[in-house]
Order: sequence, then structure tokens, then C-alpha cells
Amino acid sequence: MLSNKSILITGGTGTLGKELTKVILQKWPDVKRLVIFSRDEQKQFQMAQDFPDTKYPAIRYFIGDVRDYERLKRAFTNIDYVIHTAAMKHVHIAEYNPDECVKTNIGGAENVIRAALETNVSKVVALSTDKACAPINLYGATKLTSDKLFIAANNIKGKRDIRFSVVRYGNVMGSNGSVIPYFLKLKKSGVLPITDPDMTRFNISLTGGVDMVLHALDQAWGGELFVPKIPSYKILDLATAIGPDCEHKIIGIRPGEKVHEEMITSSDSFTTYDLGKYYVILPQVPSWKKEEFIQTFGAKMVNRGFSYTSGENTEWETVETLRNLIREHVESTFQA
Repeated sequence: MLSNKSILITGGTGTLGKELTKVILQKWPDVKRLVIFSRDEQKQFQMAQDFPDTKYPAIRYFIGDVRDYERLKRAFTNIDYVIHTAAMKHVHIAEYNPDECVKTNIGGAENVIRAALETNVSKVVALSTDKACAPINLYGATKLTSDKLFIAANNIKGKRDIRFSVVRYGNVMGSNGSVIPYFLKLKKSGVLPITDPDMTRFNISLTGGVDMVLHALDQAWGGELFVPKIPSYKILDLATAIGPDCEHKIIGIRPGEKVHEEMITSSDSFTTYDLGKYYVILPQVPSWKKEEFIQTFGAKMVNRGFSYTSGENTEWETVETLRNLIREHVESTFQA
């Protein structure tokens, strides 16, 4: 799929970007070029220690910001596929710095779309978040706007051979700034802060996140929003898995935070289909024939009123499965 292709990852020094890099270089050693586009020179310097160009001649490190259209356009020259992971993602920071969040998450999305349309890019996959579904915080609202921009971009491509699609999922296990590394860091203190004892979250591994992006690159027709079928966990179970002897201190919900996350609302059910491993929300005005899509992928429409939330999920992680997953995927030094 990626043999002799040139790929660019915005936000490529992030948790998912680095995992994508590892997988792409392992599975497609004949990849033509893999460009890591990000604005943090220190992270690029550190990443280059793990993926040096002397060992991986296809890799390139490109300093730039998605807010800078001209820089993006230059970076996209002779690129086949773009994976857009760059974003301001911390809810409370976005609430305090709203204009910065808008510039990166919305303005950056617009720039990625414009640059892709003006160069020879043929596929763009943008990362979304469960917080973009029925958003109550600015981060979620900007990501919902970003989703809509990428989906609508398929309607303005004209005769260009380019497809834009979106992947949406919940918490990536062990990603920078997420709850699991935070709890692991606080474990020695003997106290783990709990925002709400009823809180639940979706859970996906880094491998699952990478697989989904690659699925969209390979299978998307343009305009789809892919949602994985993944388990949920209770925040109290997570705290018990990491610090079984720790005290749980209830601190209250932070600004813009939900008790339960959502990935598909009942209003989305009218255009949502079950693909087996994934759900897909189809564009209301697709640039292709919906009947052909349904037949090609064996898609089955979900029931009217269907919704997909972390609190009403049918699949759950337990304390033991969480502990095993953390040992396997997050912290090699983790001791239960």
C-alpha cells in the first residue's frame, strides 16, 4: 500500500506520529519518503535518535507549523499521502487559550486542505477525537469543525484525484498527557485524584490507532468518518489497576470535561453504517454512489437512534485486563 509512496505526518513527533513512523518503516521498508512535520525542534532532535536518516534513508524532518500555509505547501510538494495528527489537544489549556486553539485546530485544518489541493497529494487522513462528538468544550468544538472541513473538502476538489477522510477514536493508551502516564507518575505518592467516581472513557491501543489510520488510507472513498469498536473502562478500575493501595481523592470534574464520552450520537445514526470492525459515518452529500459503497464493504445501517458512548458500551476492560494492557503497551517498568 505504501511501497514507493511519499507520506507526510503533521505532528509527527507526537505519540501516534512516532508509532506510525515505526510501523510504516517496518512494514514498508521501500517507502519512498516519510516526512515528519512538526514545530518542536527538540522533539525532532530526540526522534531522530530513534529513527536516524543514516539507518532510514527515506525519513525527513521538517520544521513547520500547520498555521503556516506557505510552509505546509512547500512540505507537501511531491507528497502522496498526508496524515494530519497535529492539534492542540489539552482541554483545560484550550479553555484558557481559546484563540490559540482555534488557530491550530481550525486554521491548521484549513491550511492542510488548501495545501493538499494545491499540490499532488492524493489522500489525506485527519485524526479526530471522541470529544468532537456533541462537544461541550472548545477543543471538541474545534475538532468537530475540523472534521466537517475535511469531509466537505471532497466537494471542492473538482477533478483532482484526492480523497479526504477522518478517523475518530477515544483515549490512546499511554499517549502524552493522558491519564495512564499521569496515574503512573503519581502512584508513588499514594494518592490518585479522581474527577468523578462514575467517569468512563473509551480505550484504544497505539497499535489500534495506527491500524485505523492505515485502514482509512487504504479503503476510504472520501468523506467517511471512521469510528472503531473499542472497549470502555471505569476511571476507578483504572486507578485500582495502577495503584491498588492508593487513596482515591475526589477532586471534581475539570472545566469542559464529560463524565462519559461519545463517538456517535443518535442524530448521526441516520448516516452511520456497521463495517464489522468499524463504524463509519458517511457524508450527507457523498461524491460517490452510496449503494456501491454499501455493496462493496457489506455495510449495514445501524438502527435509528443508535448511539455509541463510553458509559453504555457493551465491551469493558476490567482491572486485570487494564493492568495487563498497561504492562504490555505503556510502562515496561510498571509494577502491579
